[in-house]
Amino acid sequence: MDHSHSHGGTGIGSEFNTDLAHRFWYIIAAFLGALAACRAVNWFKSQTRLRRRATTSVEFPTKPSNPFLAVWATLTAVIREASGPQLYISAHGFSWLTPPPLGRLILLFAYWAVIIYMMTAGAIVKDALFWERIGYRNAWVTITQVPLLYLLASKCSIIGLITGTSHERLNWLHRWVGRTILVTASVHGWHFYTDWVRSDFVEYQLRMMPMIKYGFGAWGVLLWSLVSGLAPFRRLAYEFFVLQHIVSAALFLWLVYVHIPSNARYNVWFAIAALCFDRFCRTVLLLWQNVKFFPDKSKCKGGQRIGHQAQLSPVGDSITVVTIKDVHFRWRAGQHVYLWIPRVGLAEAHPYTIACAHQLPDTCICNSIQLVVRKHNGFSRRLHRFATKARSTGKQNLTVFLSGPYGSPPRWDIFETIILISASTGASFTLPILESVLHSKATSCVKRVDFLLAAKQEDEVDFYVSRLHELIELARGTDIELNVHVAITQSASPYKSELPHAGTKIQAVDVPSSSSSGSNIGQRADEKVLQADVEQIAQQTLRKRSSNASADSHTFYSSVRPDVEAFIRGPVEATGGETSVVVCGGRSLVASVRNCVASMSDERAVHKGTGAQGIHVFVEEYSF
Repeated sequence: MDHSHSHGGTGIGSEFNTDLAHRFWYIIAAFLGALAACRAVNWFKSQTRLRRRATTSVEFPTKPSNPFLAVWATLTAVIREASGPQLYISAHGFSWLTPPPLGRLILLFAYWAVIIYMMTAGAIVKDALFWERIGYRNAWVTITQVPLLYLLASKCSIIGLITGTSHERLNWLHRWVGRTILVTASVHGWHFYTDWVRSDFVEYQLRMMPMIKYGFGAWGVLLWSLVSGLAPFRRLAYEFFVLQHIVSAALFLWLVYVHIPSNARYNVWFAIAALCFDRFCRTVLLLWQNVKFFPDKSKCKGGQRIGHQAQLSPVGDSITVVTIKDVHFRWRAGQHVYLWIPRVGLAEAHPYTIACAHQLPDTCICNSIQLVVRKHNGFSRRLHRFATKARSTGKQNLTVFLSGPYGSPPRWDIFETIILISASTGASFTLPILESVLHSKATSCVKRVDFLLAAKQEDEVDFYVSRLHELIELARGTDIELNVHVAITQSASPYKSELPHAGTKIQAVDVPSSSSSGSNIGQRADEKVLQADVEQIAQQTLRKRSSNASADSHTFYSSVRPDVEAFIRGPVEATGGETSVVVCGGRSLVASVRNCVASMSDERAVHKGTGAQGIHVFVEEYSF
């Protein structure tokens, strides 16, 4: 038996194994380089659009302006159509088993193809060393992936910096890499253990090689992380999940370090470096945002040296609005921060979308942001209870700490039409986008915005409806056509919105709800009503493009589930440039939008000679 595994040797096939490990990272580097190149081309495309909009009288600046961008648009459309579709599992209690969208599955299958090649190439030879050879090979395959696992888990990730992708959009891949590592580690251990059983060598190996028990321990931590990370268990007590996951990550690295030979420990140090870089950046960001050595209280009434002053306002029985004052950083619509309130949760920091896109009116602080927190279990329930009690005592102010902003949303001013779709508190994501577009004084390609807000009960959206008051009034003074649709699907009586009319032509859709399966997006009869209205708007839009487009805007109210496909199709067929569809909601809504856009893009043969322009999709899903 070769004991080099425990004494710093390289094991059977060591040269080829280390070469495969190097190739793995060459592939990762090449892939990141390709994504960085795509990011550069998209930046050039964005600048070209804005420049054409500012300096020329082109009617549709978002159309490709040269052969290179035309080819790029076609490739982009093909990739979007292939990556968009998603299978949704609607069975009650099993929706968490919904697989990733097709694009992520293709990426995952490509990753697995590389891993399977590394696991088997030149290793499957039926000889006396068969079991041990595969055991060593999979040991190298496992340890080589460990740094990638920790890079993908970082909030300040080098991968994210290169690709322009935020950590929450890499988290799905982090989970799947962890599951892949569990498989390769199982193959590694199982082949060694089988070889020892066949040679009646188990007790001797365990006695002579104490590092084996650390390997079993590392495998157990991996298995525990997989089970505890499954959505049903993760949501039972999210705060506990985060705490134990941090402990498990540190424990796993120590167990692996003790288990593996010295010549493979550079992988552990690589992972530790990723962890340290992430923690250093986050600590610096936390201090920079929450510590002010010389607060200017003459300009910022209430400025604090440590933390931020915040006001808690309970809205109804399920919503808490947190207004955080004296914030001295900039953010973009669609970004989020981590909120830490020691008086509510001493060791808990939770992510929340910044629910505003500009300085809040009627605040006495230099700059303020709002977070809308819906009551669930744990922290959000305690926060709502604290806010309710504070309102009764008149002491609604307290000190909070922020970390962020995080997230890399796209530029919203490079599309001609923006379709915003949200369910309930998902409006915390879409409303700031609408605000940023309407408030922007810079060059913008946006000509039309369609906003859909759907909820089961009125009290879930009352806060957002009041915000829409201001935005509809604001749209009157812009060249942007704004269409708003509010759907309350389980109201006891038809929803009577108090939204002011955004224009002279207001149409209301108030169709009684009929019983149907909750998994359906809408009733077919009801869908025809909404579809007819949307198509009518599209035709009017094509005929009426005035200098003050918002004067021809529309507001819709309904008490039925909206037909998402009809809502998207109208603006897409009416526009002459590229459309961005933004959706924030649960898996059912997200899957419906993904499938609808992919199907519509294929049906219209986008950028394939028909003249139909691209449809971009950006998804913010309830996934934590």
